[in-house]
Amino acid sequence: MSNQTATRLRPTHRIYGVSKTGDEKTRWTELGAAWPHKDGKGFQLKYNACPIGDCEIVLRLVQPKSRVAQ
Repeated sequence: MSNQTATRLRPTHRIYGVSKTGDEKTRWTELGAAWPHKDGKGFQLKYNACPIGDCEIVLRLVQPKSRVAQ
C-alpha cells in the first residue's frame, strides 16, 4: 500500500458536539470523524455517538499528537 493510499484511509477531521454548561463554560464531546471526498466537494462522516440536547456540531482538522520529551 502506498503512502498516498494509506493517507486517504485516515480521517482528516474530527467531529465534536459543543455545548455550554450552566456556568457558561463549553464542553467538547468527540462524536466521530470525517474524510474528504476524492473530488474535494464534500466529506464522508462517521459518527460513533449522537449528540443529545442543545449543542453545535463542529468539524476540526485532526492535529498530530505532540510527543513529550523524556
